[in-house]
Parts: sequence; C-alpha cells; structure tokens
Amino acid sequence: MTPPRTLLIACGALAREVKAVLAANRLDQIEITCLPAILHNRPDRIPAAVHARILAARATHDRILVLYGDCGTGGALDAMLAEEGVARIEGPHCYAFYAGEADFAALMAEEIGSFFLTDYLARHFDRLVWRGLGLDRHPELRPMIFGHYRRLVHLVQQPDTAVTAKAEAAAARLGLPLVVRQTGVGGLTGFLAA
Repeated sequence: MTPPRTLLIACGALAREVKAVLAANRLDQIEITCLPAILHNRPDRIPAAVHARILAARATHDRILVLYGDCGTGGALDAMLAEEGVARIEGPHCYAFYAGEADFAALMAEEIGSFFLTDYLARHFDRLVWRGLGLDRHPELRPMIFGHYRRLVHLVQQPDTAVTAKAEAAAARLGLPLVVRQTGVGGLTGFLAA
C-alpha cells in the first residue's frame, strides 16, 4: 500500500525554510509547491491562486495543506479553504508564524509602527519592496508608504551576516532604526510535523 500523498501549497517567501524543516524532520511524504511571493503586493489574488493549485492537486494528492496566513486577503483565503475542506497554518501572516503569535503581539505592543522583514524579505527587499512598490521610479512615495513606521524589525530565521547586511541596508534606505530578533522557523515545524 502506498502512503498517502500530501501536498503543501506555500508562499514562495517560505520555500527555503519549509524545505529545511521537511528535510530536518524527514517528512519526505510531503510535496511542496510554492506560489510567487510577489502575490503579497496584490493579496486579493492569493485566494484564486491557492484555489487553482488545490483544484489541480485533487487528482494526485490525498491531502492538501496550505502554508499561508490571511496575508491581507480580508478572510477570503479562509472562506475558500473552508469550502474546499483544506487546512492552513494558524496565524495572520508569516511574521506571526516565525515569531510566535504572543511574541509578535509583544513586538507590536512595543512599537505599533514596526515594519517587518523575514530573511526572505531582507534578501529580496529591492525587488519585492523597493521596485515592487515603485519606489525606484517614484522615491517621493517613500514618506507616503513608510512615513508612519518608526522601526524596521528583522525576524531572523537563520543567522547570516549577508542577510543581516541586507536588512541594515533596507533600514537605511527607509530611514528607520533596525531591530534584530532571532526567531528560527517558529510554528512551521509544529504545523508540518502535525
């Protein structure tokens, strides 16, 4: 008898960490497919993209899991997942997955004007944030988009001096002080192991 095939539909921003958790926990029975992280710039498109992957996987997989938070979909992702009977990781976004919901809430209580970077966002800040929001072409938008932020918080999944340097450069570009917090992969391990 073949073991059940499980597909994990994940945000591309989590791919590196998910692959590491799967390998470290010998979860070879879980396949992963990732959607482009740039969808976060248009969160209204996330539910349809996830839904398309679910429908495509129904014929080939016995179980489907989703590794996305609400990520700005306004509940539309959860509504679609409920209709499809597919589970997702708890939490509103990957910052809460990594930091843990209680620690994330504490970070927000310290400073509600916090802009967060994961390792992925630090590595790809120029492409996803700077160019993704058009700040390379319209730097005058920076105060409008980032004017209410008071700090940049880098949630570190894997210590890496090159990634830390990118987070420092992002903070400097935004004119924000940098706060670094080591989180590891937080809730990813528990969700995938369960």
